[in-house]
This record gives sequence, C-alpha cells and structure tokens, in this order.
Amino acid sequence: MPIDKEEQSINRKLMDFLDQSPNAFFAVENMKQALEKGGFKALYEGEAWKLKAGEKYYVTRNGSALIAFVLPKGDFKGFQMMASHSDSPVFKIKANAEIGIDKEYLKLNVEKYGGMICSPWLDRPLSLAGRVICKTKGGVETKLLNVDRDLMIIPNLAIHMNREVNDGYAFNAQKDMLPLFSSFQEKGAFLEFIGKELGVKPEDILDTDLFLYNREKASILGAKEEYLCSGRLDDLQCGFSSLQGILAAKPKHSVAVHCVYDNEEVGSGTKQGAASTFLKDVLMRIIRAFGKTEDEYLQALQNSFLLSADNAHAVHPNQPDKADPTNRPYINKGIVIKYSANQKYTTDGISGAIFKQFCEKAKVPFQIFTNRSDMLGGSTLGNISNSQVALNTVDIGLAQLAMHSPYETAGVKDTGYMVEVAKLFYSSSVLGRGDGNYEILFS
Repeated sequence: MPIDKEEQSINRKLMDFLDQSPNAFFAVENMKQALEKGGFKALYEGEAWKLKAGEKYYVTRNGSALIAFVLPKGDFKGFQMMASHSDSPVFKIKANAEIGIDKEYLKLNVEKYGGMICSPWLDRPLSLAGRVICKTKGGVETKLLNVDRDLMIIPNLAIHMNREVNDGYAFNAQKDMLPLFSSFQEKGAFLEFIGKELGVKPEDILDTDLFLYNREKASILGAKEEYLCSGRLDDLQCGFSSLQGILAAKPKHSVAVHCVYDNEEVGSGTKQGAASTFLKDVLMRIIRAFGKTEDEYLQALQNSFLLSADNAHAVHPNQPDKADPTNRPYINKGIVIKYSANQKYTTDGISGAIFKQFCEKAKVPFQIFTNRSDMLGGSTLGNISNSQVALNTVDIGLAQLAMHSPYETAGVKDTGYMVEVAKLFYSSSVLGRGDGNYEILFS
C-alpha cells in the first residue's frame, strides 16, 4: 500500500516530533516552537491579554498543557475546538530515589504513572527526561532535561528463578520495575548526575518531575511499510495532527482552538487536566477581550463544536475476538468515531452525524468503535472537559495496537487522514441554537 509524497512528509514530521517529545513537557515545548514559527504569539495567564482580530496566539499551563487559537478577521459566532492530551503511561522518579544493593548496584525508586503494560519496559535501553526546578537569587527557575543517551535498564529476572513469568506473572511495581542506574555510588550520586547534565550545583536543585522513557526511535515497518511504531502514539499522534490543523487554520466565522491537556492518563483532575478550568478560562478571556458578555459566551457555546481526539483500539491480529462483532476498526482504514452507551465517550447521534459530514467533505474514511458489550472500556478527556465547557462533542481517534505499551503500533495513512479533517474543521463552523438543528459552514 504505497503512500504518496505528502503522506511520507507527514509521517516523517510525526516521527521527528515523537522522537523529540519523550514526555508532556517536551511535547508542549516542541509545539510552542512550531507555533512560533507559524506566527503565533505567546500569552501568559498572569498578564493582561490584548487580542486583535485575525491574529494567532498560544498559552501554556504548567509547561505540560497548551491552548493555541486563531481569531477570524471579523466577528466570531463560536469556537471550533480539537482537544488531545500530552501525557502517556510511564514511570516517574520518586523523591530520595537512590537504592543501593550490596554496595554493588545503584537503582532508582520509581512509581507508575497511569495504566501501562509493564512487561515491554524490561530489558531495553531507557533514559530520563522531564523538568528540574532550581534555586535562584530571586526564587526558582525551571529547566528541561533530556538525557539523550542510553542510560538505564530494568532487567528481567532469569526464567530459572521465575518459572511463572510466561504464565501470567503479575509484575510488582515496587520490586520488579526499578531501573538499574549505575554501579554502586554513595548517597547524592543521582542529584550530582542531574546537576552535571544541566550545569548546575546539586545543592541548587530543589525538586524534579522526571520520568523514564523508551529510547527506541519511531520506525516504519511491515512488508509494505504500512505500519508506524513508536512510543507515545497515544496521544501525541492526535496532538500532532491537531497541531498541523491549527497551523493551517483560516477561520471565517469561528475561533479555531487547539487544546492539549495533561494528566489524562491519571484522571484529568489537575490544574492542567481536562477537568480544570484551563479551556473555560481561555475562552472567557477571548470573549471579554472583544467586549462580549457572559450571556454571549453561552450563546457562542451553542455555535461551537469539540473534537475529543484520543487514539482508539484496532482489531488485534492475535486476539480478534476482543473486538465488537460489528464495529471493528483497523489500522490505515480511517478515523475512528467512538461510541459508548454509558457515556465514557461523548459521541451521540448529532455529534456523530456532524463529524461524518466533515470526513465526507474532506474525502477521508471513517470507521466505528464500540466496546464488546461484556467488556468495560477506558474513558477519555471529552466528557471530563464537558463538565467545564458543555457543548456538542464527538470522541474520535486513530486505530492502534498495544495501547499503553512503551512501543505502540499505528498506520502510515491515518495521520494524514486526521490532519486533513483538522485543517477543514478549524477553518469551518458548526452553528446551532440548541434545538437539534445545525448548519455547517465548510471552509
């Protein structure tokens, strides 16, 4: 299944983005750089906003969540929004992380962040990335750190000592999943290492948010080169697609909004998560910057639409019975629309119908995901975000295998499909009064 030059370019950009984004802090930093190259201006929540029609802006929160928006040249009626998340399941370095063993090994104490598949983390090169908070004369300063080399490993126990490892072994996060950092060193060696990497004194390091990451680079494989493999496809594949869409946005009647939350993998209940006021705060500040009232804000939400974009499960080649009998998404077969009767996903008849029209207009295939009726599925950020900003929302994603593994598999065609829909969506408008009837103004 050959891909054209445009698809090759999109995949190359995605792979570079994935390789350069070992966690949420770097994903947001790389998005900031791309937005600034695209003419977006930085805003800060602690400062007054002076917005101009026709201009492009972005704002971050916690360094791990980001909202970018493009204002139409004239007045606007609502918001066209696409939301994804920057985080992935991973191991976080604990405070006082050093654990010495027999004065021979030095390993690091870690804890699970999110619901990951543990076994693929073992016996492969790992490294360290995140942020380090340092003391300054006037306060504190945040520095990003990515140790860009093979640094650590979590070694398996030999099968001779664990005969049950292939029979459904339950990995213990406190015993089995601690990374080997070095041969034995005295206490303080870890902070000394971090200080050396950053060029700061260890005693000036006040705190850290550091995470392990898989060192294997993104790759394309398959007999027909049809599969794209990488860490963090969930959900940076959607975040990247949304970014490409906002960079190309030319809205006429609505504000185009690219929203990337953090902490989806642990419930979204943080100041930078989908349950926070981040999106609502930004939308209200846009409304007020143009002299509109709170009532006009509520009216604007009825003329708005949200794409909650988080990857979806493809039918598994070795476990095809785990998929629903009639709704069976496959890799490279188009954008997945996700439904759930218990409202774990926000899609309903109206939002599903509206999104299908965007796919048809963009000439992009779509497919349907539902869980088997006897299996509980996961949730995502759409319904959580709706608790703060209530509007018509559809849950979508791209089909992938091995979700929450440190190395996941998706398709080479699907990113291009999502980018095309995002470009169309951000330059269009969905207008309605709340009575079930809607007008779609395509770009």
